[in-house]
Amino acid sequence: MEMREHIISLPERIFIGNGIISRIDEYFSELGLTGPFLIVTGSNVRRLIVSKILDKIPADVIEVQEANLDEVRKVEEFAKKHESNVILGVGGGKAIDVAKFSAFELNKRFVSIPTAPSHDGITSPFAAIKGLGKPISMKAKEPTAIIADIDVLSSAPRRLINAGIGDTVGKIVAVRDWRLAAKLRGEYYGDYTASLALLSARHALNCTKIINKDLKYGVRLLVEALISSGVAMGMAGSTRPASGSEHLFAHAVEMLYPEGPLHGELVGVGTIMMAYIHGIKWKEIRKALIRIGAPVTAKQLGVPDEIIIKALTIAHTIRPERYTILGDRGLTWASAEKVARNTGVIT
Repeated sequence: MEMREHIISLPERIFIGNGIISRIDEYFSELGLTGPFLIVTGSNVRRLIVSKILDKIPADVIEVQEANLDEVRKVEEFAKKHESNVILGVGGGKAIDVAKFSAFELNKRFVSIPTAPSHDGITSPFAAIKGLGKPISMKAKEPTAIIADIDVLSSAPRRLINAGIGDTVGKIVAVRDWRLAAKLRGEYYGDYTASLALLSARHALNCTKIINKDLKYGVRLLVEALISSGVAMGMAGSTRPASGSEHLFAHAVEMLYPEGPLHGELVGVGTIMMAYIHGIKWKEIRKALIRIGAPVTAKQLGVPDEIIIKALTIAHTIRPERYTILGDRGLTWASAEKVARNTGVIT
């Protein structure tokens, strides 16, 4: 096998702990990060979190509503005007994605400060930005540092925490799809990277047994799983270890039903169905999601049955260059309906 150049982008430092947001000035000093600083945050992010950061470091603040190209351009113009040197993403997926993509475009340092453990974008050097022509993740800036305050993250709405578990469990299917593509298409496959992604998924499954009894410990376990998943993507140089047919299904629903469920909720349900097609432990995955109160049916998702079936039939077209268990032709309507019914997603 020919060994081509492979570039690995990883965070310089990851800080995890209770109440650590108040030490942000120490961390920045340690890393040699100097201003001007720009905080990119969402309109729903609790002001208390941003104010705690501003108590420690001087920074400009800009709010974003969506993770789209218009918001990216807005942030870039603001950053240029204020000569921002470091861009901080403070919030959920949208704010962090806009911050890291803006940092990539401007070639600035990026710091990830998540306020909800809803997906693995807190670590990965990829961002889901609408308006780039594809409903997929694009190359973005890897974080110089991640500051994961467990007090902040565990106070996020439980639905967002559950979505993070759903997103992380999906790595079980993503790695299977990646291995299949390597076998049938000769695609690059990294054993260590795949193992790291699977470890994240196992931690997420364990999290479903703990989080109802000990929220903070469960959230810490989840955050570490999300971080290792993001690191796996950085090592692979693509989203392959963390995104397979389960994500293609989620993206298909998001296209057909834009105001629908959270991304991680769709990934969780997609994982059940794709695990069924792969012939792996779909019932165990379903039970784990039920245990934490995450949706496992179309009704619980608030999505019509026909949207679920339609999404299954078009999922393979979302990223035609990415081979998965869905193959080149995808599922017929009858096959899709059978998969959804046999896994209890529709009744």
